[in-house]
Amino acid sequence: QVKLQESGPGLVTPSQTLSLTCTVSGASIATGFDYWHWIRQPPGKGLEWMGVISYSGSTYYSPHLKSRTFIARDTPKNQVTLQLLSVTPEDTAVYFCAASKTLILGVTSKDAYEYWGQGTQVTVSS
Repeated sequence: QVKLQESGPGLVTPSQTLSLTCTVSGASIATGFDYWHWIRQPPGKGLEWMGVISYSGSTYYSPHLKSRTFIARDTPKNQVTLQLLSVTPEDTAVYFCAASKTLILGVTSKDAYEYWGQGTQVTVSS
């Protein structure tokens, strides 16, 4: 069974960098499911797709967040990471990682993804 588990600091200071990790079990990020996404949901708002990294390491980002978002992978640890630079309170959200078998960009329907993590709450506040 494939499981995705997000982890990271629950509180980040404005202007700092948010760093999150998605630990994958039950599948290899390099040879299993092909695409690993980060998606977030601000309080009271809908889901927002942030970006994706493929099994080969190719990355694609939301145009809205591209200038300050970086997604990478640690293959030996079977982890996918997210860095979001220069955060503001508007970046407060529950952050999810998700897996898809095909390259889908900007999709926020949960049905489009094979697996989702439970999400991790991140609050940006001083």
